[in-house]
Amino acid sequence: MIVNPEIERYMLGLLPLRDAVLQEMEDSAARRKIPIIGPAVGRLLAQLVMISGAKRIFELGSAIGYSTIWLARAAGSGADVHYSDGSRENAREARSYFDRAGVASVIQVHVGDALTSLSQTAGEFDFIFNDVDKEGYPAVLEAVRSRLRRGGLFVTDNTLWHERVLEPAEASDHAVVTFNQKLYESIHFFTTLLPIRDGVTVSLKLS
Repeated sequence: MIVNPEIERYMLGLLPLRDAVLQEMEDSAARRKIPIIGPAVGRLLAQLVMISGAKRIFELGSAIGYSTIWLARAAGSGADVHYSDGSRENAREARSYFDRAGVASVIQVHVGDALTSLSQTAGEFDFIFNDVDKEGYPAVLEAVRSRLRRGGLFVTDNTLWHERVLEPAEASDHAVVTFNQKLYESIHFFTTLLPIRDGVTVSLKLS
């Protein structure tokens, strides 16, 4: 945990209970060791979508669709939310959850490389959420600027990367460090890194 574990437990204890679908996903992910963003970050994503009024959303790296449901529910009717994941099995499981959560009608599912799926989808987006394999973070930064509308949000998970940003050793560690540095240096984004869970970076596209 990035923050004091007692503070983390306190924050999690404040969260309202999730509905049966999200709770089942959380339990299943914990049991099977599937990385999901969890309810604290889920609420943050939902709040950012509601504040910004985002309707067209692309998610890079969606796993079993937990974060996708938070995004789709926050965007509401008329949304156009894009799920992407390299695993057909993940996508199949995600579709079943989307049906049960009542959001399947606003979600388009892409199976394959996330950036390839983004490049094959036309138009600009209001909100892009990045949660691909960490080695891919620098490439994501290069790709998203031209796909996000001015005033849109680019949100990235795991930007403290289990504290490995402090002493990077593996390729994934260096990729996250490089991504963070380049994003903060960019004149095209206004960026803040929030120390919630494993670090969430929120960037507003300026130009």
